[in-house]
Amino acid sequence: MAKQGRILGIGPTDNTSDQRTPRQPLRLIPGIARASFVPVVPARYATNPHEWDMTRTAPDRPRADGVPIEVTGRVRSASGRPVAGALLEVWSANHYGRYRHVEDHSGLQLDDNHLGMGRVLTDGEGRYRFWAISPGAYLARPDIGRWRPKHIHMSISGGSSRLITQMYFPGEPNNTSDPMAILMGDAFERNIGRLRDPQTAGVEEAYDFDIVVGGKNATFFE
Repeated sequence: MAKQGRILGIGPTDNTSDQRTPRQPLRLIPGIARASFVPVVPARYATNPHEWDMTRTAPDRPRADGVPIEVTGRVRSASGRPVAGALLEVWSANHYGRYRHVEDHSGLQLDDNHLGMGRVLTDGEGRYRFWAISPGAYLARPDIGRWRPKHIHMSISGGSSRLITQMYFPGEPNNTSDPMAILMGDAFERNIGRLRDPQTAGVEEAYDFDIVVGGKNATFFE
């Protein structure tokens, strides 16, 4: 008599299945996110009013050392449509090239008035704006003398998507030798902020940096 296969019961097979069972109705990801990975930020995402100003640790604190700058731009989809409500998280080194991070062992000078972190939401036209201290370059590979040019990190979050990019500064001597620039090739120009005249009191330099999510003209993401 042939052996019968093992009969499998229908239902949980271990004591963790119940924990993995959805408790709320599933919601369809918006079509714009499915089609082009454009961030769609839930309404629960919010920022504090002062988080756009990275030149201070708090509104009543002194300004950090270095040159205060303003960065503005728009976040657009591959088709050119503005991405409203995208959450931008921004971080950078201080004026001396030091990150306030436990993994930064460079020994460069810290600044008690510089955290180097901020958050902003894009408006209905996909526009964003923040202030920062122009970051310093830093010696990334002391063993071979490789310096990283000054740059600002930005992540764009929403729904289940998170994209990370870097804005570089024009005319920096270490731009062309930076590993990220070499990886980007000709697309590196898209990741350089465009210097413009500052039109806001309180900053000494201003840059425009548009972020394009997807398509042949996309900003380079890590």
